Amino acid sequence: MSRSAASIDRNIVTLARENHTTLSVAVICLVCKKANRNTQYENRMTTDVAIVEDDQVLRNSLEWLIGETTGFRCVCACSTGEEAVRRLPELKPHVVLMDLNLPQMSGTDCIRKLKELIPKLQVIVLTVYEDSDHIFKALKAGASGYLLKRTGPENVLAAIKDARDGGAPMSSQIAQRVVQSFHEPSPSEEEGTKLTSRESEILNLLSQGFSNKEIAERMFVSVPTVRTHLSHIYEKLHVRSRTEAIIKFLK
Repeated sequence: MSRSAASIDRNIVTLARENHTTLSVAVICLVCKKANRNTQYENRMTTDVAIVEDDQVLRNSLEWLIGETTGFRCVCACSTGEEAVRRLPELKPHVVLMDLNLPQMSGTDCIRKLKELIPKLQVIVLTVYEDSDHIFKALKAGASGYLLKRTGPENVLAAIKDARDGGAPMSSQIAQRVVQSFHEPSPSEEEGTKLTSRESEILNLLSQGFSNKEIAERMFVSVPTVRTHLSHIYEKLHVRSRTEAIIKFLK
């Protein structure tokens, strides 16, 4: 590298003093010397990494961490999505660390564009956002991993290696949200399973033992109409018979 480690450390600390909000992040560059001595990341193949981050302190910290760790090489550090879209197709990194809150083009839009230009590119989001909206927009755009910025340097390196190997690294909090989303029905699903007042009335009469003909007489409709309502009820409740529908209704 063109600058000595001591020189880079001094520059990072100076930047950190000018931007106290990112001081805790800036210490990555001081901790990375230990990560550099850890042989668990040594690999015969060098993983080329690009960084897209508008915060100078964090960008420099990540660049130093990656550049000084065996088995990794930082090929590009961009401050905007536009710069990344312009430079990365030629450099073809294996993995990109992507911030979402960029000044012009959003991180999500940048991911989508980069995946169009470099289909095999692995993108790891590195952000402060941990809400479901940001998570799923980024994953849908093409991100293969999602880390929070409070992730430790060794875990960042492990995530890069995991993504290069075809994994989907995520911070534990993010993974929990992804799993939880599969346990919760979407608004469309909830709307789809909601019975109408007419369907609820028919199901209530079914539970009392009335036949289709008796239900039709009580509701002043034809028997075919009752059958149509029953078909919709079965579909919404995911059942195949009157008995199953009644059991589910009584629960």
